[in-house]
Amino acid sequence: MKQFVGVDIGGTDIKFGIFTETGNILEKWQVPTDIGSQGENLWSQITTEICVHTDNGRSVSGIGVGVPGPVQKDGFVEVCVNLGIRNFNPREILGRVFPDKTIAVGNDANVAALGEMWQGSGQGYENLVVITLGTGVGGGVIMDGKIVYGAKGLSGEIGHMMVNPDETELCTCGGRGCLDQMASATGIVRYTKKLLAQKYAPTVLDEKEALTAKKVFDAARAGDKLAAHSVEHCLSFLGKSLAFVSYVIDPEIFIIGGGVSHAGDYLIKIVQEYYDQYSLLKKEKARIVLATLGNDAGIYGAARMAQKEKKGKNEKV
Repeated sequence: MKQFVGVDIGGTDIKFGIFTETGNILEKWQVPTDIGSQGENLWSQITTEICVHTDNGRSVSGIGVGVPGPVQKDGFVEVCVNLGIRNFNPREILGRVFPDKTIAVGNDANVAALGEMWQGSGQGYENLVVITLGTGVGGGVIMDGKIVYGAKGLSGEIGHMMVNPDETELCTCGGRGCLDQMASATGIVRYTKKLLAQKYAPTVLDEKEALTAKKVFDAARAGDKLAAHSVEHCLSFLGKSLAFVSYVIDPEIFIIGGGVSHAGDYLIKIVQEYYDQYSLLKKEKARIVLATLGNDAGIYGAARMAQKEKKGKNEKV
């Protein structure tokens, strides 16, 4: 039985999954991310974990890796801002340890999109966009059933679209007013703290306590005026951005995942409202739904990417 390993590299943890060709998950696990020695420890971790869990790779046909940064078609990555590492090629690095395996590499959000299309909310669709709302805002684009990379791997980086010209603080990318700064968990907390400092309205939120996006959403759902205003303000930028994306890509469906998506239908309702308001050229709007694979979308997509790449190579032969 052919098996495929999916690896999803995150700033906190590296997630792993072993899958059959049909998408059944045989095993999954995760380890804390170690980016010491300028990233060398990271690759040592990944190769060791794969070897330990797959009898040194003997049972594996392909390995797919999702990376939190733009990935070029040859697998080269110029920078992972959140990991602080630059100029590396996972395909070459892993190929040295597993020379007879198919190695596939993609941006983590693109890979999550592939996972959702394969076994999640995107089943039955071939043109879709997945948005991941976590510490930042990521985006993955699938057109005609294939990941869209772009010339330099920047396709889907909607988190760094400039959406708020009034923003004065710098984004991690060096810009100002990025969607990342508005609609991410970090952005929601940041804006809520501004409202608390302004004493915008009476609230159950306490600026002295550690504030999280979950606390803000919970308060908003309970009718807290300050929290509700913060959530709507931040998500309005996401809804508008998806409308703008529609004019370029025209997907059938938008799928929202990541930690912030745990806010569920409350979040979807606000985003859909602003999307509909700014998407005016067609009567039948794209659907906006929640991801169903949760934090596993990345490992599903990475395994599927390796499977598709192996199949492509075989077809060429």
